[in-house]
Amino acid sequence: MIRSETLAGSESLTGKAKVGYAFTCTTFISFAENYGMIEFKRHILDNGLRIIVNEDETTPLVAVNVMYDVGARDEDPGKTGFAHLFEHLMFGGSVNIPKYDEPLEKIGGHNNAFTNNDITSYYCTLPVQNIETAFWLESDRMLDLAFSPKSLEVQRNVVSEEFRQVYLNQPYGDVWLLLRPMVYKKHPYQWPTIGKSIEHVQNATMEDVKSFYHTYYNPNNAVLVVSGNVKPDAVFRLAEKWFGPIQNKGKNARSLPAEPKQTKSRSLTVHRDVPLDAIYKAYHMCSRMDAEYYATDLLSDVLSNGNSSRLFQKLVKEKKMFSDISAYITGDIDKGMFVINGNLIEGVAMKDAENAIQEEVSKLKDNKPSDSETQKVQNKVESGLIFAEANTLNKAINLSHLEIVDKAELNNRLIDMYAAVKPADVQQLAAEILDENNCSTLYYHAKNNS
Repeated sequence: MIRSETLAGSESLTGKAKVGYAFTCTTFISFAENYGMIEFKRHILDNGLRIIVNEDETTPLVAVNVMYDVGARDEDPGKTGFAHLFEHLMFGGSVNIPKYDEPLEKIGGHNNAFTNNDITSYYCTLPVQNIETAFWLESDRMLDLAFSPKSLEVQRNVVSEEFRQVYLNQPYGDVWLLLRPMVYKKHPYQWPTIGKSIEHVQNATMEDVKSFYHTYYNPNNAVLVVSGNVKPDAVFRLAEKWFGPIQNKGKNARSLPAEPKQTKSRSLTVHRDVPLDAIYKAYHMCSRMDAEYYATDLLSDVLSNGNSSRLFQKLVKEKKMFSDISAYITGDIDKGMFVINGNLIEGVAMKDAENAIQEEVSKLKDNKPSDSETQKVQNKVESGLIFAEANTLNKAINLSHLEIVDKAELNNRLIDMYAAVKPADVQQLAAEILDENNCSTLYYHAKNNS
């Protein structure tokens, strides 16, 4: 299962409307129409902006998503949290539109945004007859954001307060501030989207944010996807009208350090004022673009997707060692993490809980899952993809993400790729990934249990 790093022991995707996130990473699975086929058309402007249109005549609404190929991994290690800060700054007004929300709300529209380690996405839904308003708003802030000392100060304070509330003062909130730098020693996934330190955002200067904007907020570094009851050619004309005049400032050449192979287990023990002991085991895994990604995703589902999954049945229901336990992948564009984490029942020793996890992992390494067990998780994936296709916004976001990962055409092969996974593939990846020498473990103790 693909899962965002959420508040109780994980990092959130961030959204401007509230502390937390707008969409979990599960929305980054593309949603298959007619069992794996979403029809769309693509057009590329002279300035490099890619436009994708999915015509959906079943809805009176239209979803417009602009996704920028920039996330926390692109930040300077000494100036982290900028991708998230910028997500907030983009709602502070552009040169010709002082208040982004106001025109959209007047026509019955809704908008939000989210950031993760790989991308930043701005989306809105609105009545289809008012689609041009979205193009006007998005193109103006791509063209020339209004940088004012007041807006910067306000958003620095908002992000700093979010850092305190969600990561410092929330139970288990600092998990990813602790776990990520233990897992990653070279790659910039070593810090969460919120940043390494609250001081990085607090000390952000006007020069810093302008430099970040001009480097990454560029039509050649973005994808525009529209899904709804629209004609592709009409959307392409609107895109040419509103986005065509924006200058191509060149695509940023990304050169990120590769993470060395982990060859020895790592661990960290902390004591916090939380209700229950918890354990987090993070293993290095492949990237979103690697062929084994789909089998790795199903491996996490075999362990922990639903009440019939192995970890729930053995460790929650039968042995009653955990109040909850899950296995999930981060789904990152670069090499990501396979995470197992659970909250222990009071009175259960941390070592006993960890041994119980390792016992279930060993069973999967020694014996491949049955055909029926594998088919069950494949069916869940397929039904989830198909069920979610009705949402035009989901389609717009997913097509955007897949276009950045590879090409949006990948959308129409996803079900087949999951279906092609064999039980032996799951077993093989369990042996390769779930190795203690490839694992970083965070022992998170409740103070009253110490």
